[in-house]
Order: sequence, then structure tokens, then C-alpha cells
Amino acid sequence: MTEAAKPRRLNVWREVPILEIKDRTPFIKSFWLDVGRAFRHQSGQHVILRLTDPEGYAVMRSYSIASPPTTDGIIEVAIEQLVDGEVSTYFHEVAAVGDTIELRGPIGGHFVWTLEEPGASLLIAGGSGVVPMMAMVREHARENSKIPLGLLLSARSGPEAPFFEELMDLEASCDAFAFTATFTRARPARMRDHGRRVDKDMVAETIERIGGLPAWTFICGSNLFVNTATDSALAAGVLPETIRTERYGG
Repeated sequence: MTEAAKPRRLNVWREVPILEIKDRTPFIKSFWLDVGRAFRHQSGQHVILRLTDPEGYAVMRSYSIASPPTTDGIIEVAIEQLVDGEVSTYFHEVAAVGDTIELRGPIGGHFVWTLEEPGASLLIAGGSGVVPMMAMVREHARENSKIPLGLLLSARSGPEAPFFEELMDLEASCDAFAFTATFTRARPARMRDHGRRVDKDMVAETIERIGGLPAWTFICGSNLFVNTATDSALAAGVLPETIRTERYGG
């Protein structure tokens, strides 16, 4: 078998360098990783990062990709620092530009959005649950899609809302994208935003902004947030078979 004819090995562990690090919120940092030009992913997928110490002890965690599908070989992952989190603490307190880390992926086929999705899509995120949705929103904006896309982001406050400024800029530049934020521990930043937890009326308002019930609804966040947001979406008329969820933490 020639080298060109050999089947490609997918999702094997490999070392990739950190190219850039940026603070997103007091507890979330973005890391840009050089995964190589052969890397291909879809919006909503994730990678697994693994840390191994000299004695061979290994720990791994899954992190969503915030970048839209790309061919330049560089992806962004955003990592929230968790209390007693082995991997997240390493990335927030130890990792530096130039370090290499072990990566496997891309992974995931359920929580995936593409420009070929029929009809409008609704995205509901709690905190760092917005990370995979950033890939979706960025892809939508990059391709200047006319398909209605709405995002409802819940966070404690503006400074704790990941990508808040970027999302406002994307909404201002794209007529087909509607962005609403709700802060649970602060006053809303804009007239159209809210100052309470996600509820039926809030979801219904976002649905109205995208022109009617969505063909697909993506919900991501903690277990409690996903449960509450899903109940609110169903109460607002969203069909259960159109809901895709992704959960993290407890």
C-alpha cells in the first residue's frame, strides 16, 4: 500500500502547541491551538485535551471549539476555571504560549449546526455553554447567511458573559442574527436585555425575533440550566423533537 493510499487515522492523540491566550471573563480564558491544516470540524463539535505527568498519571477533559469551520489549522477553545478542576486550573495558572498539549478530535455529531439546517435556529446558552454556539454564530456571520439565527445568553453579569462585546458587534452587522442577554445578578446592559433567569416569556420573545418557531433549538450549560431552559422552550411552543442539548458540570 502506498503512503497516499493508507487510511487516515482519525481522533488519535497528538501534541499541539498553544499559539495565543486571552482572558474572556474573570474565570474563562481562550486558547488558540495549532491543530494543523488537515484538521476539519463542524460548528458545535469539541476536542479532548489530556494532561500527563512524568509518573504517567493522566487526566482529560472535553472542551468545545469556539472557532467556525476553518482550513487554516488554528482553533480556539475557551476554558472555564472550576474549583478543584485539575485540567482547568492547569490551563489558567500554568499553561503558557509555546507549551504543547495532547489533543484528540474533533468529536461529536449530535450537537452540530450547519448552514444547511432548514429554517431558523434558536440557541440558548448558560455561561460558558455559549462556547460551541460561538462557532455557529461566527460561521453564520462569516458566510453572511440570511437564515434567521437567535441567541439567548444567560450570565451573572456583563463582565461574566463570554464574548458579550463580540456578540453585540455581530448582531449589529448581521440582519439575520438576533442576540439577547439576560443577567441573573446584574441589571441588563441594553433595553432589549433582561435581568432575571431564563423563562418562557424570554424564550418566546427570542422566537418572535427570528420570525417564528425554530427548526432546531440548541441548549447548552450546566445540568440545572439545561433543564430550566428546555422547560422554558417547551412552554414557549418549541417542539421537543427539535431540541438538542449539551450539558457540563453538576
